[in-house]
Amino acid sequence: MSAKKSARRPIVLIVLLLLAIGGYVGFKYYRNYFAGNTAKAVNDKTYLYVRTGYTYADVLSELREKDFLKNVDAFDKVAKERGYDDKVRPGRYRIKPGMSNLDIVRMLMGGKQEPVNVTFKSIRVKHDLAGRIGKVLEADSLRLETLLGDEEFWKTNYGLTAENCLVLFLPDTYEMWWNTNAEDFIAKMAMEYKKFWTDERKALAKAAGLSQSEVSILASIVEKESNMSDERPTIAGVYINRLNKGIKLQADPTVVYALGDFTIKRVLSADLQVNSPYNTYKYAGLPPGPICLPSKNAIDAVLNYKKHNYIYFCAKEDFSGYHNFAATYTEHLKNAAKFQKALTARGINR
Repeated sequence: MSAKKSARRPIVLIVLLLLAIGGYVGFKYYRNYFAGNTAKAVNDKTYLYVRTGYTYADVLSELREKDFLKNVDAFDKVAKERGYDDKVRPGRYRIKPGMSNLDIVRMLMGGKQEPVNVTFKSIRVKHDLAGRIGKVLEADSLRLETLLGDEEFWKTNYGLTAENCLVLFLPDTYEMWWNTNAEDFIAKMAMEYKKFWTDERKALAKAAGLSQSEVSILASIVEKESNMSDERPTIAGVYINRLNKGIKLQADPTVVYALGDFTIKRVLSADLQVNSPYNTYKYAGLPPGPICLPSKNAIDAVLNYKKHNYIYFCAKEDFSGYHNFAATYTEHLKNAAKFQKALTARGINR
């Protein structure tokens, strides 16, 4: 072997070693930054919930506990190199199959969370609303329930009372950030309420002689009187007639609300004696607050109430969900007798 070839050998070995080291470093860099690092359990509905106040250590702990990643240590390295450990942002983040550590870190650092669809309906009382929201948002249900009963909060911020504040919450589906707190949830509902009450709706309320809150309170009664959308304006017309004539509303759903037993299907004479401002058999006018969260349909039924001379109505004896209407008490007694007979025949005593 010539001296020249002997001199080249160390150089070649060094070059090969450097290439090997470079290849290893490059592979490791690629694996840490760009290779997919999600575990097999991850699917299109896998979410990482970063709660308000979480530290970076909390995020790592969550990732390990949920088993979202194949290599949490690799993620840790990339996250620290990118500075995420000092920039934790709360939210609901979707971890997609095949995401790399860099993908995940960029998403978390950018606060690129996915919104939540918040749906609520058929809500009767504040406790139920708070519980429902607490299940889908980070908002603390106890904090929300406390705010719903805070007289000063409603008076100062929204010009409402703790008794009628539920008029602000219109049943629907709303898109929100998961980390919305109780105060921001209420603010969001106030914004949606304001959007719903257009100038046209305000004019209709004024023409009916009702405030916006009064419309919603009456709508809550109409809501519980009938599930039939086409009949609700007629029922609303009955109550408007009663209000205008100074006749007590005598609405069975308000008695049920006053009793607090929502399983009642047949209101008895003894029930009518319950001493509550919500008992419209005992107290004239509208109750102080809604007896449920009225739907937009029920609110519009009140705003567009049907004008007629009916003062009474009673559920039809065929249990179709519709009602018999009457302009005189004598006629109403006949309708009521038919319905009571049908209840008894079906064995519905309560």
